[in-house]
Amino acid sequence: MAEQSDKDQKKHLPTAKRKADAEKNGDVLVSKELATATMMTLAAAWLYLAGGWFFEANLKLVRSGLVLSAADFREFAPAENAGRISLSIGLPFISLLLLTLAVAVATPALIGALGWRSSAMSFKGSRINPLAGLKRMFGAQGAIELAKAVAKVAVLGGIGYWAMARELPAIMGLAAVDLHMGVARAGQAIASAFLALSLGLLLIAGVDVPVQIFQRRSRLMMTDQELKDELKQSEGSPEMKMARRARAQEMLTGSAHKAVSEATVILTNPTHFAIALRYRPGVDFAPVVAARGRGEVALAIKALAKERGVPCLEYPQLTRAIYFTSKAGRTVSEDLYVAVAAILAFVFQLERALAEGRAQPRVDVPADKRFDENGRRVGQP
Repeated sequence: MAEQSDKDQKKHLPTAKRKADAEKNGDVLVSKELATATMMTLAAAWLYLAGGWFFEANLKLVRSGLVLSAADFREFAPAENAGRISLSIGLPFISLLLLTLAVAVATPALIGALGWRSSAMSFKGSRINPLAGLKRMFGAQGAIELAKAVAKVAVLGGIGYWAMARELPAIMGLAAVDLHMGVARAGQAIASAFLALSLGLLLIAGVDVPVQIFQRRSRLMMTDQELKDELKQSEGSPEMKMARRARAQEMLTGSAHKAVSEATVILTNPTHFAIALRYRPGVDFAPVVAARGRGEVALAIKALAKERGVPCLEYPQLTRAIYFTSKAGRTVSEDLYVAVAAILAFVFQLERALAEGRAQPRVDVPADKRFDENGRRVGQP
């Protein structure tokens, strides 16, 4: 049971694929506190910068509605007057609307959650499942949300009380001043209190964002089995295979491309190692390792050999022996000459051998030249 629980424990950080899949499904970093705080802060800034403009526009509207002159009767144009009034009142509202739209875009961009995800809007039965709702309400997430709400009330209540207590003497004296000045002073007091509350919300958001980051990372943590399944799926996908092949092709230099093209035969292991052998009678005094590689480079050598029509033969033990005893551009080890010579003789008469149905020759590798895939001699610690 203990071993099973260890397997099921989420102890691996989420991979890039898991994060991408989560984002496609709508699981992105979201902080309602940051969105609220940003909106409130910019609204307070708007009150400071455009509040007077908005107040003056409303004051002119009230005055124009209460005053009638002879010109209003002589030049009766209700549509023009309505358009002028709408423009004077509408411009402040338009500026607030544009500011709101900017905040709606900027807030998710701040935490890297900007983007349209249609799958997040698809119907999911779990969203209306009563049991799931009760679990959210009375589970760990519900406790966290309750603690956040209590903290928010405490912080904002304290800030609001401090702001009102500071402005209370001035508010009590508004009755003794001019109406225009009194309204302006009241507006300034409201804007100051609004800004103070916004700063309190920013403080709460500064705590909430790291909490949301931690919670999302905890949700996306992976078990051993999930990590293995994802790696297996990724390794087998056509996109991953093409990416590996392209990366391996980039690893082969121009000289390696030429060496594989001029090779006489390619020996493989079958996929972990590849050796490009070249032997030109009268030019090379012994078989030469034209190119060699393992892993992705080996796959690239095989793919290039297939494109250029170079025969590939599978000799796992001999391929490893040459790989671990000879470097590119050097001749093969002398004690492997016999095995290599038998293969070259078969390759030089390949068309005839295939026509006669002859199998590729069996070769013997000396005991001290037998290696495993890690380069350790077989039979030795």
